[in-house]
Amino acid sequence: MSAFEILLSLIAAVLAASISAVLIQATRPLLLRVALAKPNARSSHRIPTPQGAGIAVTAATLLAGGIVIVLAGSQDLTIPFIVFAACLFIAVVGFADDIRSLPVVPRLLLQAAAVAAVVFSAPDGLRLVPAGPLWLERGLLLIAGLWFVNLVNFMDGLDLMTVAEAVPITVAIALLGSFGYLPAAPALVAAALCGALLGFAPFNRPVARIFLGDVGSLPIGLLLGWCLLELALHRQFAAALLLPLYYLTDATVTLFRRMARREPFWAAHRSHFYQRATENGFTVWRVVGEVFALNLALALLSFASVSFNSLPADIALLLAGALAVARQLRRFS
Repeated sequence: MSAFEILLSLIAAVLAASISAVLIQATRPLLLRVALAKPNARSSHRIPTPQGAGIAVTAATLLAGGIVIVLAGSQDLTIPFIVFAACLFIAVVGFADDIRSLPVVPRLLLQAAAVAAVVFSAPDGLRLVPAGPLWLERGLLLIAGLWFVNLVNFMDGLDLMTVAEAVPITVAIALLGSFGYLPAAPALVAAALCGALLGFAPFNRPVARIFLGDVGSLPIGLLLGWCLLELALHRQFAAALLLPLYYLTDATVTLFRRMARREPFWAAHRSHFYQRATENGFTVWRVVGEVFALNLALALLSFASVSFNSLPADIALLLAGALAVARQLRRFS
């Protein structure tokens, strides 16, 4: 474990939190005029609220992350540069969608271009399944990455929900990086993203004064997806699956249920388990508090998976994580 890497992670988090908070405070008056989110079928808020805090969160993450990666003395900056460029691109797509809703197909194609840049930037020598064709693995990762980016967007429908999900994940990734289980660059970016979200949290606590918007949720999904992909490519597949397991399960089960009922699954809705919880008497604080606690438990299971480093342990820990998530979904529903 490197004390220098821990120090850099702390610097990244504090710097990103400061930049994020300052930028949100500075841009909120403008966003009130140009990016006002009006309540719709998916909304949990009752009054128009500005969206676009993701501009500050994304900028803070990339600035702080870029600075500490350079300070870390990384020899090859090609992959971080590609990831940062893709993040900026998908943020622009998200902001355009926040201002004026884009058609589904062009929006997905633009998102897929950003995800493809990240997926295909991985060295050919890093494989999830070395025995299979590279083109098939990368194609499946592209589909999975596109789904992950969108499910983070889908799950950003309640005050502090993205903070409750992403902060435990990013802290876990930063710590695993400090222990050498994945490269420094994604670990430091995770620390910066954690800080940026903590800087955003005071503005988004119930009742929120500002939302992330697609300009925030999409790049957050892309950066989280990259960090988790790096973890999986470095032989920690169970940990990479455990960390986002609640988000994956809630969003995926909801999608399949809507498809089975022949509902327009691409349209705005309030069918996610965490949304149904608020309709079943849960307060917003209780929902995000329970999601945060669940994600802490999943993070502990991911650490156990890394420590045991065996297939039987991975299976048992994934089963334990799945049971914990299933119990939470049942409580919400």
